[in-house]
Amino acid sequence: MGYLPNFIFLILLAIGIGFFIRNMGRLKRSILIGKPAGRVDNKKARWQRMIRLALGQSKMGVKPLAGSLHLIVYLGFILINIELIEIVLDGLLGTHRVFAPFLGRFYDFLIGSFELLAFLVLGAVLFFWARRNLLKIKRFWKPEMKGWPKKDADYILYFEVVLMLLFLCMNATDALLQQREIPHYIQAGSFPISHYLTPFFAQLPTSSLLFLERIFWWAHIGGILLFLNYLYYSKHLHILLAFPNTFYSNLAPLGKFNVDSTIKNEVTQILFPERSQTPNEAVIEKFGASDVFDLKWTQLMNAYSCTECGRCTEVCPANKTGKKLSPRKIMMDTRDRLEEVSRNRIVNKGVYQDDQKQLLNDYISPEELWACTSCNACVEACPIAIDPMSIIMDMRQYLVMEQSAAPQELNAMMSNIENNGAPWPFNNQDRLQWVNDN
Repeated sequence: MGYLPNFIFLILLAIGIGFFIRNMGRLKRSILIGKPAGRVDNKKARWQRMIRLALGQSKMGVKPLAGSLHLIVYLGFILINIELIEIVLDGLLGTHRVFAPFLGRFYDFLIGSFELLAFLVLGAVLFFWARRNLLKIKRFWKPEMKGWPKKDADYILYFEVVLMLLFLCMNATDALLQQREIPHYIQAGSFPISHYLTPFFAQLPTSSLLFLERIFWWAHIGGILLFLNYLYYSKHLHILLAFPNTFYSNLAPLGKFNVDSTIKNEVTQILFPERSQTPNEAVIEKFGASDVFDLKWTQLMNAYSCTECGRCTEVCPANKTGKKLSPRKIMMDTRDRLEEVSRNRIVNKGVYQDDQKQLLNDYISPEELWACTSCNACVEACPIAIDPMSIIMDMRQYLVMEQSAAPQELNAMMSNIENNGAPWPFNNQDRLQWVNDN
């Protein structure tokens, strides 16, 4: 057959990478729908946060068992896929274990380590599946986790099991072919785990063994390329986005709110005319956010980065007391609306056609927004520094300043502040009368 398999592999690789690049281009265009966010200051602190949270997974240790198993899966996929480089080179060059002659005994150590990690990944994945489907951990069974989110989480776990089994079966059949001294299959690699799978294939004739080894090899690389392109449609997009998401996260102390310079200047002009700056002639189109166009691009990246782990909702005091608010749902709804807008733009050749829908009301209700206590528990709990509260606050600002749609209690408080200089319905002169009653 000559170079035909190599040519077919090249086409498969080009298609897989091509679709991945296209998907990443779509993702970038969707995120950049958002407004500028800055976040280019203090790069040293940003790099440190990214290394600590995304690479070091420091917040995952809050739940030791789940955190440890997640670390195994994380390291397993990173290290095992180092072998992907060799598989790609073998596919393009028609070689077999191209790195083996250069690495010698160290190559045996690498392959053996990869197999041990693959076995640990299998165990961790089965544990995660059992937590979701047998133990039914409460945070995985919230209302927003029905339908596609539930299926997506399971699909990823099945994907990982299949990829690890293909990897081990590929090595098992490869090891048998090496033992039979079949030309092309050089003696290389250590197989501490796949060794236990060889009895399933040992009685097969060499022709069948060759066929199966190639099937496992092609299925493994094909599965990886398929998995790579599935990420765009999955919550596991955080595998890629966790790094930029933590780098561009908010470095300010939790609870510190940005001051709108336009509002500040107007208030200063009223209260302290001598301190006010020159009035800003720029016209503010909208205060706050009612749709994804009004959010910053970092907030939109937050939505795509969400792992749907539910740690934010688990610690939310409003959710704990039965309120409708779920910080995880806020991020999922933002992502769903952003995807809807992105499809709209694709269909209309890059131009958004008004669909008479928006994030507020069509996806997120005012009831959810006003249930938030602004405690920042959700932000603190997120393993990759996602900030649901910033979206909630921006949408609240829209409700108050654009629609005058604050709850009655809040409107009364703001009226009291405006009229009495305090949240309570007492005149300034009467404020201390309670002292005389004692």
